[in-house]
Amino acid sequence: MTQQARELLDATAQALAPRQGTNRFVAAMADGTASRIAVGTLALEQRHIVTSDRHSFLHLAARAATRPQAAALFTTLAEGESLALDRLRALLDGCGLDDVATEAYEPSAGCQAYPAYVAWLALNGDPADVAIALYANFAAWGGYCATLAGALRTRYGFADEACGFFDFFALPAPALMDQAVAAVQEGLDDGRVTMPAALRYGRLLQSYESLFWDTLWPHAAGHGEGLPHA
Repeated sequence: MTQQARELLDATAQALAPRQGTNRFVAAMADGTASRIAVGTLALEQRHIVTSDRHSFLHLAARAATRPQAAALFTTLAEGESLALDRLRALLDGCGLDDVATEAYEPSAGCQAYPAYVAWLALNGDPADVAIALYANFAAWGGYCATLAGALRTRYGFADEACGFFDFFALPAPALMDQAVAAVQEGLDDGRVTMPAALRYGRLLQSYESLFWDTLWPHAAGHGEGLPHA
């Protein structure tokens, strides 16, 4: 019964997958040429993103109150953001960023465009279409996190606890994937899926994610501003 949704999600993720070699920031982290300041900047930007995305997913869950599969998916995603935020503190500590430095940091518009668009989707997108778009985006994000977790250990000497934020997103999550399939199948069965919209959402999410990494790139290359009290 859910085969249609699974095939649709996999095809969409493949169609929207970023081209290999386009993420200069992650590549620089992987080979150890990125500055350590770049790691702290990434962590500080993620603190704002995770907090915003959690609220967006909770709003999507509320909007999908009469659609149990979609509501369950977005509730799980919101819970995941809470867990990720807990793990982010160890990464900030590993970067030498205390509470004062963390609160003093001013996020970049180029990095925060992604969560701003997720918030727009939470207000305007049909939950099933948003689930399709997010599924495609999470596939790429998980791969980046796996690379970053490995690089922090082998290239930068970070302890396992400090890598927990990226480990969390890099780990396979079959139960979450099953929830996404169920939510999309629910949308298909109800006639609520609009593929042109879902593809548009997914394309824009991937574009905003690319903007996030491109905005961070000067820090990796050693051209960005220093961090407060880092």
